[in-house]
Amino acid sequence: MDPFVTQTRKRIEGPEESTNGKTEHQSKKFKVCEEEEEEDTFITAEFSHPLPWQKIEAEGLDCDYALLFSKDEADRLFKQLEEEVEYFTGEKAQVRVFGKLYSVPRKQATYGNPGLMYSFSGVHLLARPWTPTVEYIRDSVTKATGRTFNFVLVNRYKDGNDHIGEHRDDEKELDPDSPIASVSFGAARDFVFRHRDARGQRPRRPIDPVKLVLAHGSLLLMNQPTNTYWYHSLPARKRVIMPRINLTFRNVIQNSKS
Repeated sequence: MDPFVTQTRKRIEGPEESTNGKTEHQSKKFKVCEEEEEEDTFITAEFSHPLPWQKIEAEGLDCDYALLFSKDEADRLFKQLEEEVEYFTGEKAQVRVFGKLYSVPRKQATYGNPGLMYSFSGVHLLARPWTPTVEYIRDSVTKATGRTFNFVLVNRYKDGNDHIGEHRDDEKELDPDSPIASVSFGAARDFVFRHRDARGQRPRRPIDPVKLVLAHGSLLLMNQPTNTYWYHSLPARKRVIMPRINLTFRNVIQNSKS
């Protein structure tokens, strides 16, 4: 069994057991993936109301996971996003690495409050006005978490060949006290956290990665100090043939300078 199952999972306490040995809350399953695409492992946890949250913890990592939308609603929202979202092209669809421009292996778009700018890897992305569907998803996240967000980065992965490498969402224009809310639609994809001390050919410490599968209609809330200590990635998976759309809601500091 993956070390994450026994070492880093913290179950949210449920109600007291009834006389028949079962809890009042229904048990649900959260899927943890193997990095090499081995057989999937499932762990069972009891969730609290009103939204069934799963707590995910490790050293310096604090996340909450839940299914935010039913399958029918997630299907509808995915279809609407496909119709509404306008993705960047040209230089806006490239990143600068060691002075050279490379095409991004996915499509990207940004939406948010007027005048907000988000910069990473030498690219500066101005927020477009909220679309009705993106705004609805944002408000659903706020209702579930009690947190408000003023900006979203949308990534579309056409299939398992599209991916994103290890990185941290720690740009200076992001509010360091705000969590990042990641909502996924479409194909379930492997999502991997790796501690900063466990990266590279000669890691400083032997810390196991935290490996998840994010489901259609799910919400992953990355709380502080997760982005300080942990990198995350969406690795290429050739077996995946369907598209995925991910929306990461953030708080960009107003009038921040790049």
